[in-house]
Amino acid sequence: MPESGQILGIEGTAWNLSAALFGEDVISLFSRPYSPPSGGIHPREASQHHASAMKEVIEKALLGQDIHKIKGIAFSRGPGLGPCLRTVGTAARSLALALDVPLIGVNHCVAHVEIGRWQCGCDDPVVLYASGANTQVLGFLKSRYRIFGETLDIGLGNCLDKFARSKGMPHPGGPLIEKLASEGDPVELPYTVKGMDLAFSGIMSAAKDCKAPLEDVCAGFQETAFAMCVEVTERALAHSGKDEVLLVGGVGANSRLREMLGEMCDERGATFYVPEKKYIGDNGAMIALTGKIMLEAGQTIPVFDSAVNPGYRSDDVEVFWRNDTGDLPYARANLIENGQARGAEAVVTTLGDNVVKKRLSKRYRNPSLDKRLIAERTRAEARLISMARRCGVPTPIVRDVTADSLVMENISGNMLKLELTCGNVLAAGEMVGRLHCGGIIHGDLTTSNIIVREGSGQCVLIDFGLSYISSEIESRGVDVHVFFQTLESTAPDHGKLRDSFCEGYRNTFECADQVLERVEEIRARGRYLH
Repeated sequence: MPESGQILGIEGTAWNLSAALFGEDVISLFSRPYSPPSGGIHPREASQHHASAMKEVIEKALLGQDIHKIKGIAFSRGPGLGPCLRTVGTAARSLALALDVPLIGVNHCVAHVEIGRWQCGCDDPVVLYASGANTQVLGFLKSRYRIFGETLDIGLGNCLDKFARSKGMPHPGGPLIEKLASEGDPVELPYTVKGMDLAFSGIMSAAKDCKAPLEDVCAGFQETAFAMCVEVTERALAHSGKDEVLLVGGVGANSRLREMLGEMCDERGATFYVPEKKYIGDNGAMIALTGKIMLEAGQTIPVFDSAVNPGYRSDDVEVFWRNDTGDLPYARANLIENGQARGAEAVVTTLGDNVVKKRLSKRYRNPSLDKRLIAERTRAEARLISMARRCGVPTPIVRDVTADSLVMENISGNMLKLELTCGNVLAAGEMVGRLHCGGIIHGDLTTSNIIVREGSGQCVLIDFGLSYISSEIESRGVDVHVFFQTLESTAPDHGKLRDSFCEGYRNTFECADQVLERVEEIRARGRYLH
């Protein structure tokens, strides 16, 4: 293992140019943010700012330091704004050549996670990464940070900023929205969670057009958007069996988002972590730290092969510096103990041949929003389970419905996530094909929501709480995208399993190829969004 010594890290993916020196701890950190005179961040102007400020930022980071102790230069290789990344990349290459030290290309998203783990002392968290252009829920498995869910349209921070600009607020808009929200009563706005993915464009448009007092709109915006993020994080926590949650990214500075995540973790018995404010947003220290551990793991890049990557996904990075956590937490998730199993939003109690699924009130959600979601999802689930059965999709038989509970047939067997064979996944694809042929979108199509029936091996689809009616290719594509993301986040051989699903899906749904093409478009949208 090479000795890393001190590492100089340079961050400049978007608005903040920052450099830091890291040894055994953060030795120095200096930043020079770009602040647009009006509107949002302009990539070319931001890169020009970075170019003009680069010398000062690096000199300040190295002030009083012995440059001969520097053993590597780390830089943010992506994701980010292309012109900004290229400016930072050019400076990093020049320094590496001048000092004759290795060059380390760091993934910006992974760097947020690593400085959070280092600064907070957590081990294996589910990570909510909420920044301007990125909103993802991540977890480590089999040498990669797997993406459980992400925004399908716009990053949360950019969403807040665009809303703020529409109301005449300065950039960045988040801090002022937070202040105004504390003085308002939340209005009702669209809530869009699709399995483990979410979308913010609907809430942004509705908030822009809302005629209520600005304080009330800001309060509704925060309560709704943040509850969506916390719900998806809780789904990942329940699905993965992990017991830590880490919040990173610039939006993580918001005290209400922290409070909501803390309440969710408290209810689930998980530990919540958030780094100091100076490390939660974009900063050079996170690049330097990640560069150090990558250098120690031998993950450097030659200068000739160090082109930046504006669409660099966190799950593209091979993580050689972490030991595999194994499958134990994942296999343990959602298992029935003493006749009960708890998922992300409900407790399922076994009563002989029946189960009672009771939706739980969420303390982190605004009470009116919480009540509305529980009632809507309970009614929709009962109706759409019955519709799916008529389409030839194996589902539990619904025997009774109340305001927050369903009494259903007890399906004996394991979740598909514990029975991931090509044959089972092919059968799941056939089942989903029949569902989509009937115009039903499941909305939460994960491997935790398919049961392989004991004895017959039949796949049974459960948990229709987010289901709805649609014949749109886009809606079907999102459904399949959620399933593929679940495979990718938890199964090392997800490529073969994905092929098996596609085969089964084509067997029962004549529009399968159109949907699968749309899935690729949706995946591409999930990359760095401006």
